[in-house]
Amino acid sequence: MKLQYSGSRLAGVAVAVLACGAGPVWANPYECLIEPNQTVELRSSVEGVIEKVLVKRGERVRAGQLLVELESSAERSAVDMARFRAEAGGRLAAAKNRFDYASKKQTRSAELHAQNFVSAQVRDESDAEKRITESELRDAQENAELARYEYRHAQDLLNRRLLRSPFNGVVMDRMLNPGDLAEAGTGRKPILKLAQVEPLRVEVVLPIAAYGKLKSGDSAEVVPEGLGGRYGAKVSVIDSVFDSASGTFGARLELPNTAGKLPAGIRCRVDFPSLQNLPVKAAGVKTSPSK
Repeated sequence: MKLQYSGSRLAGVAVAVLACGAGPVWANPYECLIEPNQTVELRSSVEGVIEKVLVKRGERVRAGQLLVELESSAERSAVDMARFRAEAGGRLAAAKNRFDYASKKQTRSAELHAQNFVSAQVRDESDAEKRITESELRDAQENAELARYEYRHAQDLLNRRLLRSPFNGVVMDRMLNPGDLAEAGTGRKPILKLAQVEPLRVEVVLPIAAYGKLKSGDSAEVVPEGLGGRYGAKVSVIDSVFDSASGTFGARLELPNTAGKLPAGIRCRVDFPSLQNLPVKAAGVKTSPSK
C-alpha cells in the first residue's frame, strides 16, 4: 500500500519511510531525512557582465564572504569621485574663515560706533556682512553633508555589483561564469546555489498518537544512515495541520553541525526519549489478532 502525504516535505520524508518495506511501521526510532537548513539561488539585483566568480562547487563559504563581482569600473570611478568631494574641505574652511573675520569686524564696528568713531552705516554694513558670511558657512556645511551622502550612495551602487554569502554554508552548484551576463529578476538564471549546513534540519513524519507528547525543545538523537554515530538534536517545529489520509503530522528538528562533518540530503533514524512509552498499537504498528 502506498501512502500519500500532503505537501512536498511530508512526501519526501515518506519516501524514506517506505523505502525499507511495503508499508509504514511507526516505531521509535522513526525514519527521518537530514536536509540543509535553507538553500538559496544567488542572483544579482542589477544586470551586468560577471567579472569574477570567486568560489567553486563544493567549496565552503562564510557569511559576508565575497562570492561574485560584476564589471563595475564606472561605479568604482563614481565612488572615487564622491570620496574626493566628501573629503574636500577647502570651501568649508574658506567659509569659516570669512565668517570669523566678519564676526570680529562686526564686534569692532559696534565698539567704535558706541564711541562715535564710526557712523551707524558702517556698523550696519558690518552686521550685514556677518549675516551673509554666516549663511555662506551654513551652505558650505550643508554641501559637505550632502557630499557625504553622495559618497555613501555611490558605495551602495557599487555594493550591488558585489555578491556576498548570506550565511555559513557550501556551494551546491555554479551556473554562470566570468563573461556571462547576470540578469536581474527571480525568473533569471542564478549565478550560484548555496546551502546552509550549519545547522542542519531534520524532517520526520510521526503518527497522530505522538501529538501532544512531543514538545518544542524536546531532545532527540539522530543516527545518519551509512555514517553511524549518534547526534543530539532539538525539536524546533511541530506541525499543527495533519495529513488525514495517512494519519500523520510532520515535525522538524535542529541538528547542530558546527564542524560541518555531517552532509545534508541523507536518510536517518531519530529516537525521541519522550515517545518511549508510546503504545505499539498507537504508534501504528499492525499486530496480529490473538488466536
